[in-house]
Amino acid sequence: MKKRFLMTLMTLTIAIIAMAQRSITGKVIENDSQDPVAQTTVRLLKTDSTMVKGVLTDLNGQFSLKAPATGRYIIQVTCVGFKTYTKRINVTADKNVALGTIALSPDAIMLKGATVTGHAAKVTVKADTFVYNASAYRTPEGSVVEELVRRLPGAQVDDSGKITINGKEVKKILIDGKEFMTGDTKTAMKNLPTSIVERVRAYDQKSDQARVTGIDDGEEETVLDFGVKQGMNHGQMLNVNLGAGTKDRYSNRAFGGTQSKDLKAFGMMSANNVNDMGFPGGGGGRFGGGRQGLTATKMVGFNLNYEIPDKLILDGSVRWNHSDGDAYVLKSTENFLSGTASTFGNSRNQNYTRSNNWDVRMRLEWTPDSMTNIMFRPHFTYGSNDGLSKGYSLTFDDDPYTYGNDPLNNDELVEAMRNDGLVKNRNNDNSLSYSDSKNAGAKLQMNRKLNANGRNVTLTLGANYGDGMSKSFTNSMVEYFQLLNSAGSDSTYQANRYAVTPTTNWNYSIKALYSEPILPKTYLQFSYQYQYKYSKSDRGTYDLSNINANFFDVDADYRQWDSYLSLLGNASLDNYRDNKLSRYSEYKNYIHTADVMLRVIKKDYNFNVGVQVVPQKSHFVQDYQSVHTDTTRTVTNVTPTADFRWKISKLSQLRFTYRGNTSQPSMTDLLDITDDSNPLNVKKGNPGLKPSFTQNFRLFYNNYIQNHQRSIMAHLMFSTTDNSISNMVTYDKTTGGRTTRPENINGNWNAFGMFMFNTAIDTAAYFNVNTFTTVNYSNSVGYVSVDKADSQKSTTRTTNLSERIAASYRNDWLEFELNGSLSYMHARSKLQANNNLDTWTFSYGASLMLTAPWGTQLSSGLNMNSRRGFSDSSMNTNELIWNAQLSQSFLRGNALTVSLQLYDILHQQSTFSRTVNAMQRADTEYNAITNYAMLTASYRLNIFGGKSSMRGPHDNRRGMRGPGFGGPGHGPGGGFGGPRRF
Repeated sequence: MKKRFLMTLMTLTIAIIAMAQRSITGKVIENDSQDPVAQTTVRLLKTDSTMVKGVLTDLNGQFSLKAPATGRYIIQVTCVGFKTYTKRINVTADKNVALGTIALSPDAIMLKGATVTGHAAKVTVKADTFVYNASAYRTPEGSVVEELVRRLPGAQVDDSGKITINGKEVKKILIDGKEFMTGDTKTAMKNLPTSIVERVRAYDQKSDQARVTGIDDGEEETVLDFGVKQGMNHGQMLNVNLGAGTKDRYSNRAFGGTQSKDLKAFGMMSANNVNDMGFPGGGGGRFGGGRQGLTATKMVGFNLNYEIPDKLILDGSVRWNHSDGDAYVLKSTENFLSGTASTFGNSRNQNYTRSNNWDVRMRLEWTPDSMTNIMFRPHFTYGSNDGLSKGYSLTFDDDPYTYGNDPLNNDELVEAMRNDGLVKNRNNDNSLSYSDSKNAGAKLQMNRKLNANGRNVTLTLGANYGDGMSKSFTNSMVEYFQLLNSAGSDSTYQANRYAVTPTTNWNYSIKALYSEPILPKTYLQFSYQYQYKYSKSDRGTYDLSNINANFFDVDADYRQWDSYLSLLGNASLDNYRDNKLSRYSEYKNYIHTADVMLRVIKKDYNFNVGVQVVPQKSHFVQDYQSVHTDTTRTVTNVTPTADFRWKISKLSQLRFTYRGNTSQPSMTDLLDITDDSNPLNVKKGNPGLKPSFTQNFRLFYNNYIQNHQRSIMAHLMFSTTDNSISNMVTYDKTTGGRTTRPENINGNWNAFGMFMFNTAIDTAAYFNVNTFTTVNYSNSVGYVSVDKADSQKSTTRTTNLSERIAASYRNDWLEFELNGSLSYMHARSKLQANNNLDTWTFSYGASLMLTAPWGTQLSSGLNMNSRRGFSDSSMNTNELIWNAQLSQSFLRGNALTVSLQLYDILHQQSTFSRTVNAMQRADTEYNAITNYAMLTASYRLNIFGGKSSMRGPHDNRRGMRGPGFGGPGHGPGGGFGGPRRF
């Protein structure tokens, strides 16, 4: 009995002590950016300031500690660079203490002589978000964020401006979480200066619907979110760059704006003729030379973000772009046939282009109460494009370079091969073209929460309208050297055609969605959508081939149609309308989409599984090639989907997704019509085509080991397609032309793997290593021609391996990096021996950046780019690319910077490239921007003040106003100079 009493007493005592230890919780954020502050010290003090216990905030800024007894205490929050936060609290036995959100204000008063130095990690991972520290990736003075993104592990930017990171295409750019130039990633990449960026976050942003309902629908888009430096997100800024170079190169840019807690407004403009290459400065150069052709661009843009927290969000952007292009292309091709048989072609093309484009977009999100959300997204676009081109080509039965050089300008070689029956045809052509298009549309989404447990109803309305006009005048003369006419001479085909094509399209949709909680954190979601799409095209083609006039002698400029039409004299253009080549088409599509999804959203994992059923009816009317078509097609697509995300920890996750998708062949591919308007490229339809079904599997893992500043990412994908559509090609032995017909084929699949590893070697993170590895295997099935006539199925198996590795050292004045990359391709085809390849492309080199305290910066990059394994020895080349930049900053705060940039100093960059696929090898040489020098002046006027002002690392005065504050004096590339100083 006594023993039982003592046990009961001990239990009660422990319970009383446990009850007395009440939890104290809260979250710490930065007052300016509202971002969480990790690793902040939180102390629980007695009223006499004696410390009781302390904790550190986690990566989300949250903390929790327990008071040992009831009574009065003091909470103290301290973080270097911020004012100390203190609050008196009273801990009682009946409830916990929730402090809510604690906002830390920047502290401009620091102890003199006290300096704390540390290197922030290059990249950290928070669950599904990759956070890159911008100051760890130094860029030359005056650079834009495109140069910063190119240096991030796992990121790639191609010559068209497409951005991919960790294998996913970036669809949107944000600044401090706000949409920036929505839908236009290129404008942001080319104009946002690196000097204002503190961090870059890459993550998958949820859809508008998921963000409003709070229920993950699996519909995401990858975004890059640029965080503005502390102190720069309140005030005004202006960055102006003016550059002039050799070979008449110029590059000018201005970016400015104002920011406050509620408003962000940015304006930008640029003009350059360096193909939008930005200012790579000391970069190592990209393999294969600059972009094809020469391009001069002009741009003016404006972006606005306004927010009343929890009430109203307004995002808007306006952009105008103009470009002038000049591309001169020489191409040599080999079309693979069976065995050793091939056809060869050489061509020369001069293309001039001009374009003007307007883009206006807006997002208005209104939250009238806690249960209702209304979002409106209107947009308007207008664009026009002009083109002028001239071309000349030859087709051979044998490789002309075995008989002589430069077949396009060697008439004796062509004549000799013609006498031997080895020249199939010769083609001269030129064209004048113009097109314009206008499009307007809007999307309205209305959501109402019916209770606090996840019951939602959403209604979405959408509509778009567009019309356009295109005109073209084409002249073509084809000489068939192996096809005799009635007189026994070589046959000649000549076409002079004028085409006018007005188009109209519009569509609307309505969608209703309902979510019902069936268990805690478990939802059943139903949706139905109806879409109607309409498009009409009415091309009028006028054949002027029989007019006794030489259209090739006409020297027309953009839109000068009268230069050609004046050759008609007094005759009416309508007299020359060719009803066979004119084409009228009208397309109506009625689409019903119904889906059901089960969504489970737990603390440690999310799971979505469902199926989508899409019945649709298409009505197609066409008059073409003297054939009237009026057909209706009804099909039903079924799309399964599954998504599982395991939140292993706050720093790690494992995710698996499955998507199935059915794709219908186009109506034009289904029509049993032969289009021989281009005699060298005849196209046929196939009414027997079946829909294709593609299955995509994806596995994604990432982790961050904080103690070692180590980031790990692995990505696996597998895709397979049934009933793929491939073009069966038949070659004409006599004319050298080809006929293509779409056919279903099976056996196409590919697998892809990716691995990223980034780590600091030493505890201070002076030394870093990062590696990025990809493996891709594809089983590609298509049709190839046998004996230049019939086609049969052929399989090409291709393995691609690539590795990119870099090791770097950096301190507050020096950064040195060794880097290398390797790409290997192994391809095998049973029917196409010429397509069996083992090629290597590799690059290795170093980059150096020196920053002096008096404002001088030197950056330089030297890279050897090499190719091996190509059968043509001219392709096995070495290119030593050396770029450099020297800059000097002046004025208070280094507001003015003058830079000398040198590109391709050794004149080694190539304008030659080769592409190989299952059907063809193509060698291309083009005019491009290679070596030049540019002198650039950059001026920055930044005004930041008020209570939220943050000091610069070289100035402790609060509320400082004047040129250069926060500008280039803050370290290389506008960063914080590597080590953070307080």
